[in-house]
Amino acid sequence: MSIIKFIKKIFLAIYRVIDRLIVTPISRLIFGISEYLKSHNLKLDYIISRPNFIIYVSLVLAVVMFLLIDSQVIALVESEAEVITNVPVKANYNEEAYVVEGIPEVVDVVLIGRKSDIYLAKQLGTNTVILDLSDYKARDSAYKVYLTYTKSINRINYKLDPSYVSVTIKEKVSVTRTIDYDLVNVDYLNDRLSVENVELSRSEVVVKGSEEALNNIATVKALIDLRDNTLNNAGTYDIDNIPLLAYDSKGNIIKDIEIVPLSLTASITLDTYSKNVPIEVLTTGNLVTGKAIASILINNSNTHSVSIYGEQETISGITSVPVTINVNGEGSNGTKSYNVTINKPTGVRSISETKANITVTFGDEKQKEVNISNVTAINKASGLEANIVGTDSISVIVKGVQSVIDNVSDASIKAYVDLTNYTTPGEYDVPVKVENNDPKLNFVVSSTVKVKIVNS
Repeated sequence: MSIIKFIKKIFLAIYRVIDRLIVTPISRLIFGISEYLKSHNLKLDYIISRPNFIIYVSLVLAVVMFLLIDSQVIALVESEAEVITNVPVKANYNEEAYVVEGIPEVVDVVLIGRKSDIYLAKQLGTNTVILDLSDYKARDSAYKVYLTYTKSINRINYKLDPSYVSVTIKEKVSVTRTIDYDLVNVDYLNDRLSVENVELSRSEVVVKGSEEALNNIATVKALIDLRDNTLNNAGTYDIDNIPLLAYDSKGNIIKDIEIVPLSLTASITLDTYSKNVPIEVLTTGNLVTGKAIASILINNSNTHSVSIYGEQETISGITSVPVTINVNGEGSNGTKSYNVTINKPTGVRSISETKANITVTFGDEKQKEVNISNVTAINKASGLEANIVGTDSISVIVKGVQSVIDNVSDASIKAYVDLTNYTTPGEYDVPVKVENNDPKLNFVVSSTVKVKIVNS
């Protein structure tokens, strides 16, 4: 429809030009001649009514109009300019021998001419910008080279933005590089699946480019995309057309190089790894004075486990999944119920449950004293040995409800000294700490022990 409207506009313009420049002046001329002949008793009607007269006049007018338009004496449409953006640049050079830096991917072309010619030029779709480097050789300094535009309509003028570029031509060399791989879009993989093994179809590739670019390559990686609907069950899959990219030491993609081959195939094995671990309840805040936690039920059970899924190496080191409740100011009301969210530990892809109900029962706090003799040293500096001297045992106050503290013995208490800040040989008084993973208990230790640190 747009072409039909455009053609109508052209013919309307032709009609208006003919009417203004030919028909109206000729009509006025004939009218003047007629009046002149009448005043001299000559009859124009007789001449006009002859059959051949109209034919001769029409022929003469058609020939005159054709000559005027063909020579562009009469412009059907005024000259206009239109910008064509993102026109691809085609570079001509010996790609086997040279590497060229500085070639733009696209440029803008400004077409100048009659609107009808511009329209035809765009419709033909042959707009091409050429960067001709066929006669240029490699050198260290840059060349200033002008771009050219292949016109589809000769009556069109054009301007390029940019009109020229600075390019550097270098000799192409090649090296062999080992391939590594990266897994991308891992989040699209089924949460309960993990990648057990990856085998690439080849271990090395040839990289071609300038010597400077090749020296900047830190690694060549195959990017294995896991966003594939077929990867939904455990098993082995072949993935084709895996792209290869070269990176520098900062992780930036290196361009202006050629990797042969450009892609490869990988065989990946997916498996499911899971492990059952208990939920560990942690507390923040302080209970009211004289109160302690008597019991903690998770979904009405003393213990509750969840299944975690992920890489075997990752989940093998996870022993529990922690959840935290705030008990600040609690204890007087007997019980307290919490609805908690179970968050996935770092490295876990999926977890069997994300919600839990925790019921905490409070009671009166009691205490007892326990003497322990086994104190260990942790975080010793490299090359040093530590020994606890002059102390047979230390006293630890255990607080909690009676039924809980009755089950605490000296063997169940893990006491230690932290030697993180003791890095030189000598004797030091170091405070004793107690490891406590049970929110129902509270330990009070006011003792210090003498630790002798010597070179190992």
